[in-house]
Amino acid sequence: MVGCEVFTSMLLKKSEGGEELGTFYPIRPEYQEDAPRTRFRPRAGKTLSPRRWHAAFSEDGHLDIAKVLRRIQRGGIHPAIKGLVWEFLLGCYDPNSTFEDRNQIRQRRREQYTIWKDECKNLVPVIGSGKFITTPIITDDGQPIIDSSTNNAEGGLVNNAVSDNKAIQWMLVLHQIGLDVVRTDQTLAFYESETNQAKLWDVLALYAWVDNDIGYVQGMNDICSPMVILLENEADAFWCFDRAMQKLRENFRCSASSIGVQTQLSTLSQVIKTVDPKLHQHLEELDGGEYLFAFRMLMVLFRREFTFVDALYLWEIGFS
Repeated sequence: MVGCEVFTSMLLKKSEGGEELGTFYPIRPEYQEDAPRTRFRPRAGKTLSPRRWHAAFSEDGHLDIAKVLRRIQRGGIHPAIKGLVWEFLLGCYDPNSTFEDRNQIRQRRREQYTIWKDECKNLVPVIGSGKFITTPIITDDGQPIIDSSTNNAEGGLVNNAVSDNKAIQWMLVLHQIGLDVVRTDQTLAFYESETNQAKLWDVLALYAWVDNDIGYVQGMNDICSPMVILLENEADAFWCFDRAMQKLRENFRCSASSIGVQTQLSTLSQVIKTVDPKLHQHLEELDGGEYLFAFRMLMVLFRREFTFVDALYLWEIGFS
């Protein structure tokens, strides 16, 4: 872990004159005293600023992505434009597209998201209501669970038995998504609002409905949360998360014989064995030679090891 800390310290080196990030990602008062210090600060002349971002577009909307990436690698992205830039970093839009191209794509995607959301809402009316669930709503055989603590008028219950296997499997995981949402980025003031928590739940619930291969796996909430915070429109946040999952989906594919990040763990083992053989030997003696202690770090890209802002900066460097 010493090598990791040195690398992180170098990458997130604090500069003089940085802007106060608390205005963009405020910490809840009860967590401020114990909240770890954020190392990243926007750096004048290095960080991709709103002015330089807008200047990178041609008159019809083509983006000089090479210039943008160089700026990101030098100093990250200013918080005011992170959501807009991330849509390009994650592949939502082609840098060679025009403003009109992107408007049409955005509109089609939002319409598709609405269709999927209506499908889900027909099965579970709480979808899109600004609320979410944290208790099971259906049995393994598709029978509704009567929960006296839930107000049926608010759409919290399933009224009829369900026979479709896809719908049953999806509905069985919805309460787990809700439990994970409650634990997601608890220190951020953004999630003091149940409406914002419900927005994250809706996006994850719809993704689980659409992805018939992997569905929902714990940890996806950590990947999705930044998109929900950075992008105001829920459909746009969904598509950004979808593109992120195209890059990361194998991290969440687990079976009885393998885990999704097994290859990355093996690579990490070989790297440490080469650059710090004494540390590798020490870990083997502690029965840590398989590097399973790094499972969570790699699976959710250090979201829980670093502050929200620092993790975003690491992602931006990696995605660019």
